[in-house]
Amino acid sequence: MKIIVSHPTGNANVRAIVTAFAAQQLLQQFYTTVASFEDAAWLKFLVKDISRREFKSHLKPFTVTYPWREIGRHRADRTGLHLFTKNEKSIFSIDSVYRSLDKYVSKKIVKAAGELIVYAYEDGSYHSFVAAKKNGFTCVYDLPIAYWKTARSLLMEEAERFPGWKSTLGGINSSAEKLERKTAELEMADLVVVPSRFVAGSVVQEIPGKNIIVSPFGTPSYNEFHKKPVSKMPGKLRVLFVGSMGQRKGLADLGQAIRLLNNNNVELVIMGSRLEHEAFYKKMLPAHTYIAPGPHDEVLKVMSSCDIFCLPSIVEGRALVMQEAMSRNLPLIITANTGGEDLVTKDTGFLVPIRSPEMIAEKINWFLEHRNLVKDMGLAAAEHALTYSWNVYAQNITRAIGEQYSKHVQA
Repeated sequence: MKIIVSHPTGNANVRAIVTAFAAQQLLQQFYTTVASFEDAAWLKFLVKDISRREFKSHLKPFTVTYPWREIGRHRADRTGLHLFTKNEKSIFSIDSVYRSLDKYVSKKIVKAAGELIVYAYEDGSYHSFVAAKKNGFTCVYDLPIAYWKTARSLLMEEAERFPGWKSTLGGINSSAEKLERKTAELEMADLVVVPSRFVAGSVVQEIPGKNIIVSPFGTPSYNEFHKKPVSKMPGKLRVLFVGSMGQRKGLADLGQAIRLLNNNNVELVIMGSRLEHEAFYKKMLPAHTYIAPGPHDEVLKVMSSCDIFCLPSIVEGRALVMQEAMSRNLPLIITANTGGEDLVTKDTGFLVPIRSPEMIAEKINWFLEHRNLVKDMGLAAAEHALTYSWNVYAQNITRAIGEQYSKHVQA
């Protein structure tokens, strides 16, 4: 069997899958928008954070790029031409990037011969799967976040619970057309790949009996940054939140928890992308230290300067930032809806219900009262995080695809 993979941006989990397929001589083609190899430094002038698009040179023979709309999206953002990116139908929106690559790949699949497996991702697989079904190919659907019906239901409840934060939710204004494509993608999938039990549950709720493989993400390895730790702030317990600054990630709940504590020995540190103007966060959140998003080494330095990591998300898939924080010796306060329920043990942190500022405050206060245990819990968190590897992540998926392919051949 041979596998075609498509994804517009190629994040860490995509890299792990493509690398594993190539190593096992299963990869036929990898389609993406922009890919940077050793000889493509010039791309940094066209695409922001090109380091996030870097691939190992051995993948170059397999990689086909379709860059024009993605480059247009980055140029529009850089020059302030947001008219071209602001909604689903805009020519350079992220939705248009996904759709255009999907259509491009579908044309290649229609012409393909032999026995193929098409591996594609949410919002970027509809046309590819339609073409695959016409050719009798197996469709593998990677769903990195909770299925849209579960996510939308939870977020609509948040819009009522915190109306002032509604503008930060995202995902609740998707068009009927987009949602119909999401539904069709899932229905056409022969195998669904998810990173957590939370996401699996959202699929089972919609289509009981769907063939699902749960494979948690690996912990990022940043050994090159494991140098002398940044000195921590004396006295204060630094509580870190990293992510887009909206209520999908429970930021309003964390803010309420800090207010409930009302303790000058606790400092809230927020690193992430603002979804609203600065004045909004000054009004809606208690006093906090804001740090703009930066490259990975900067994120890790900030993590090293903090004491605990808190992510009380309402909807996620599996927030990779949790394992990043653990790798920097930070114990956790998270919800099961982060997709990281298995990351929490009695030694690594606390699991709290969603929508529970009181419980978050209680756990932060526990850390405040047990400062002598924070270091040991952080070390335990780092050790536990290292048990998750990208190799195992990819092996689980490869094995499940092989089993699905065998069923397809026997049918």
